[in-house]
Amino acid sequence: MSQPVEILPSAPETGCGCGGHDEPDPVLDVRAIPHAVRHGAVFGAFDAIAPGASLVLVAPHAPLPLLAQLAERAPIVVETLVDGPTEWHVRITRTAGAEA
Repeated sequence: MSQPVEILPSAPETGCGCGGHDEPDPVLDVRAIPHAVRHGAVFGAFDAIAPGASLVLVAPHAPLPLLAQLAERAPIVVETLVDGPTEWHVRITRTAGAEA
């Protein structure tokens, strides 16, 4: 049985209209991402956040080389939320006004 589809004249005022809502800081758990493409995945996620916004990275080790690479892309502020020993959670905030 089909449902009627409502076509709106414009996008809803709140959100993208998909019905989902983003967490305040998206979490990217890279532990399951193959090492060969892990940094590329993080770069893509980082490039998708707006200046002033943050993302939380969950990694199997302290991501110091990766953080240095991100700092080369744009100014960042880093806050360690969990400091090992088996996983690290790091909030990465793109400094307001920075460009990718």
